[in-house]
Amino acid sequence: MGIFKRLREDICSAREHDPAARSDVEVVLVYSGLHAIWSHRVAHRMWGVRPLKTPARVLSQVTRGLTGIEIHPGAHIGRRFFIDHGMGVVIGETAEVGDDCMLYQGVTLGGTSLEQTKRHPTLGNGVVVGAGAKVLGPVEIGEQSAVGANAVVVKSAPAHSVLVGVPAKDRKRRQEEHRPLVDPASYALDPALFI
Repeated sequence: MGIFKRLREDICSAREHDPAARSDVEVVLVYSGLHAIWSHRVAHRMWGVRPLKTPARVLSQVTRGLTGIEIHPGAHIGRRFFIDHGMGVVIGETAEVGDDCMLYQGVTLGGTSLEQTKRHPTLGNGVVVGAGAKVLGPVEIGEQSAVGANAVVVKSAPAHSVLVGVPAKDRKRRQEEHRPLVDPASYALDPALFI
């Protein structure tokens, strides 16, 4: 996928996830979550090149200072990822985030080990993590799951789960709680959308 199509996809994803977004220009100029994701993509590419690991970390720290969002350059982030409001979001080095995921402010995808292993969470496609939630350790959250605000998740959960509480307990997501999947084909580049 070309860079302009990917940027367009990110902008459309932000507009679909945030009803307060009035225009593409506004999204590009003021959405710190989008800025953090774009910066992460550059840092992640740098991270894959051995002599550029330190500059990748520097870029991620500069981005953290500007946006309040810290994404380690080693983290794997899927397509159409959206961070709403963003301040205080932390995503660790071995975290994996699937396509169409969304995080709210204050979310931590953190580790629980000091070992050089997979120590951060894996979120399946379409996972939503509520404000202030902590997902800790190498747990896996199945696709189309939702983590409630301020939940602390320390155990894996199957697809279509709702996780709430401290520590979080999961239950099957009811039909009316499912959010519709977005058709990526709807992200066609239309200049009229920039107004």
